[in-house]
Amino acid sequence: MRSIVTVTAAGALALTLSACGGAETPSGGQSFADGKTFTLVLGSDPGTLDPHFTSMSVAGQVDRFLYDSLINIDEKGQLTAGLADKWEATATTAKYTLRKGITCADGTPLTAADVAANITFVGDPKNASTRVGVYVPPGATAAGDDAAGTVTVTSPAPDPFLDRNVGSLHIVCKKGMADRNLLKQGGDGTGMFTLTEAVTGDHYTLTRRKEYAWGPGDWKADQRGLPDKVVLRVVGNETTTANLLLSGEVNAALIVGPDRQRLQAAKLHERPTVAPLGELWFNQKAGMPGADEAVRRALTQALNLDQLGQVVSSGTGKRSTGLVSLGGPCGEGNAVKLLPAFDANAAKAGLDAAGWTAGPDGVRVKNGQKLAVLFYFPTSVGPGLQAGAELLQKEWSALGVEVTLKAVSDAEIGQLVVGGQGAWQAAFVPLGVPVPTALVAFLSGPTPPNGVNLASVNNPEYTAAAAEAAAIPGTAGCPKWTAAEDALFKRVDIVPFVDSAIPTFGKGATFELSQGAVTPGSIRMLG
Repeated sequence: MRSIVTVTAAGALALTLSACGGAETPSGGQSFADGKTFTLVLGSDPGTLDPHFTSMSVAGQVDRFLYDSLINIDEKGQLTAGLADKWEATATTAKYTLRKGITCADGTPLTAADVAANITFVGDPKNASTRVGVYVPPGATAAGDDAAGTVTVTSPAPDPFLDRNVGSLHIVCKKGMADRNLLKQGGDGTGMFTLTEAVTGDHYTLTRRKEYAWGPGDWKADQRGLPDKVVLRVVGNETTTANLLLSGEVNAALIVGPDRQRLQAAKLHERPTVAPLGELWFNQKAGMPGADEAVRRALTQALNLDQLGQVVSSGTGKRSTGLVSLGGPCGEGNAVKLLPAFDANAAKAGLDAAGWTAGPDGVRVKNGQKLAVLFYFPTSVGPGLQAGAELLQKEWSALGVEVTLKAVSDAEIGQLVVGGQGAWQAAFVPLGVPVPTALVAFLSGPTPPNGVNLASVNNPEYTAAAAEAAAIPGTAGCPKWTAAEDALFKRVDIVPFVDSAIPTFGKGATFELSQGAVTPGSIRMLG
């Protein structure tokens, strides 16, 4: 699905995210058909395809076709076999036993040492992987025993979901690890498909590996309806995408905006994913307006978050309660209770008290500096986020803020926000994660380009509570994880305000979703 920063944003954007759905069996006289091509729409170009240097969900979707992970997560959120068929873990160690006979796209056998090299590379902060702290704890290392086919991971700090997190890392084969330039617009993995053509901004063509036999769980290679080819087609306009679906020119697409209504009326296959859609971030880098909690609080108070959420979600959303995708291990959070309530008068008074006074043109100033906000919003998530950005601009302008809106692609979000190259002051960045440990790298620690703390958040209470929670295995640490989230909301470090059940529609094929993305091994073409 979409949620930004797999971070895995709602739409193509997602940073990482958890969602589920189940494939249908043929009905109405239909049957599975072999030898066909499955065409999936991407809402934006994925940018780099290197799985260790992207946080974008659209790139994560592409990489699912090219790479495997040690474990898979099924439609119910349960762990199933991937490259490994057995695993065991504590909060600081994990051991995976690899399946037999796994090969890379060039026919080279995958070894335990190859897998271990991936984990150690990502875990070394000096390599500045966007997956460190998300899948692999900083400083974690791995050792591979090729004879036994085992990979043993050691983490210097506890991670209560260590087996799941490390096990979800996409594994690159030896050639790609040695030359990462091969991975930017190519691939070197053990996945079900190989990339045979890449036309940036237009399409990506993949061909199925007929020898592939190690799909999720007890997946069988001799199933009917597996596509011979997959075309990932980049289409930035949802109305165009809906038309392509209705005509049968494409087989699947995620639709965020109002075009979903006519697709539902046409009774297409539909797989909903509930995920964060509206999340407001403030850049807290020194010198930015958002570095001042009083400014963050006032700008949030100026917004009717319930109204904003309905605009962003085209009337289909539900108020966010926390930062972990619904279905996460710790249940709902306290965002609604702890975030500032809508109060325009309190917002004005807050800025007055913070020393921001109205200038001759009506824009507030402090020490000769205008209260000016360059606001980013993604273009890949349908028209709702643009409408929401325009509403936000109206409300903040009435408060005396000079707001400039900038529409950005997912690739630009990756470079300018996650990569730290942009001068943004605030943004909509939907961040979807399945477990609370995956949040820590985005909300604490090193900032870009040395880490993915994209908003330069420095909240000691959050960091301390997260560290305590991480030492408690499994869901027993949930009260501490909730306390960590609460610390963020109390300081208005991040403002989640709407989740949405975002459907992926299909025609001419059935498929399943896992963590918000189409699972390649689940695709079945219909005759």
